Amino acid sequence: MIKTKAFAAQSATQPLSPFEFSRRDPKENDVQIEIQFCGVCHSDIHQARNEWGGSTFPMVPGHEIVGIVKSVGSNVKKFKLGDRVGVGCFVDSCRTCASCTSGLEQFCSQGMVGTYNGTEKDGSPTYGGYSSQIVVDEKYVLRIPESIPMDAAAPLLCAGITTYSPLKHWNAGPGKKVAVIGLGGLGHMAVKIAHAMGAEVTVLSQSLKKKDDAKRLGADHFYATSDATTFEKLAGNFDLILNSVSAEIDLNAYLGLLKIDGTMVLLGVPDKPAPVSAFSLIFGRKNLSGSLIGGIKETQEMLDFCAQHKLASDIELIPIQKINEAYERMIKGDVRYRFVIDLKSLH
Repeated sequence: MIKTKAFAAQSATQPLSPFEFSRRDPKENDVQIEIQFCGVCHSDIHQARNEWGGSTFPMVPGHEIVGIVKSVGSNVKKFKLGDRVGVGCFVDSCRTCASCTSGLEQFCSQGMVGTYNGTEKDGSPTYGGYSSQIVVDEKYVLRIPESIPMDAAAPLLCAGITTYSPLKHWNAGPGKKVAVIGLGGLGHMAVKIAHAMGAEVTVLSQSLKKKDDAKRLGADHFYATSDATTFEKLAGNFDLILNSVSAEIDLNAYLGLLKIDGTMVLLGVPDKPAPVSAFSLIFGRKNLSGSLIGGIKETQEMLDFCAQHKLASDIELIPIQKINEAYERMIKGDVRYRFVIDLKSLH
């Protein structure tokens, strides 16, 4: 077993604190990764504080992991010592169901094995990237292109794929009008990727304070949703809307912004179910959908796309010792646009 340093939540009400545990020794198909950076996703807070229920403790969060290959098992073919690699939101799946065999491991019929707060097939808990190292089967390891800085690559493993997948699935591109609700960790990547795909991009935010940032990131237009006239001006305007926020909003009002056959995709998870009127969908043959992350193949495709278009996350780098402060700042929206932990202090 490999002794591993980390920061963990011991309960839903305690701050994260230093923690040591043992990783498994690499098996023949495993890659051992020395973690350099780990992004901080809002779902880390939800799970560390048991806001979604089902949390198990102690918990080592983190599913936006990048690092360097430290060792490989005897059967590993895709990676070698020194390679730049990443691990996203899951570390295993059943591998045999229709979803897994078609590259949609995130929808595994038996449930994907989460990178943290999950259970390995042998029954042991999974611990995430707020740690010094991780051991993962090579099938679930991703290659980080050389042109993407390692620290700014980390959030691509969740925020990047969470936005790339629906943009690709609903054919964002030239001639398409795409709106992004919210300009945070997810939203800022949605803007960058949609712009790179060639779509006309509009950001819908509560106020105008992020307007200049949105334009810098690639947005063509910016509107404040606190202005009631916004919904009149933009009625029937968009082919695709990505809702990146977890706050409760009036979905019916935003559905009114879609063209006939337009789609609004939910990416955030609010605390309470949002009411949707059938009339909002029926009049205009509109679609309300959701999207999770992506499979391994699509996630690698996203990384390569970002490298091709020189995209990466806008980040604020922090030491692991400031993680609790970062959580409080995230809740207040005080980050542009993703915290990334520098793990060197754990090595």
